[in-house]
Amino acid sequence: MKVISNNPLFKENDFSDFNFIDGNYLDVLKSARDYIHKGFSLLNHPLYGSVKPNETIYRTILLKEEKALDENSLMLIEDAITFFNSFESNSKPKNWPERILNDFQYIDKSLIMESFSHISNCN
Repeated sequence: MKVISNNPLFKENDFSDFNFIDGNYLDVLKSARDYIHKGFSLLNHPLYGSVKPNETIYRTILLKEEKALDENSLMLIEDAITFFNSFESNSKPKNWPERILNDFQYIDKSLIMESFSHISNCN
């Protein structure tokens, strides 16, 4: 499993294949798209948790390597990028205080760990 994240809470982790993205939410989505083009598929929805792109700055994506292009994953990630861009164009950048950033990190990590646990139990 490949993990792509811009969440600093994941920097120290036990994932064997982890890519920390020093960038924003969109950078994570684009990195995931690049991996999908290389033959990976999504293990979690790129817009999980009902947290809109303008409501957080952290995103984590779980991928698995496949033998061919997963068109469904490509469609989902492209739709997520379009969705992100529609929110980004209608909102002004926010200067979030540290305590709010910490909350965003915690929410992202909690949601993705629940997904990770579910995926692990299914395999």
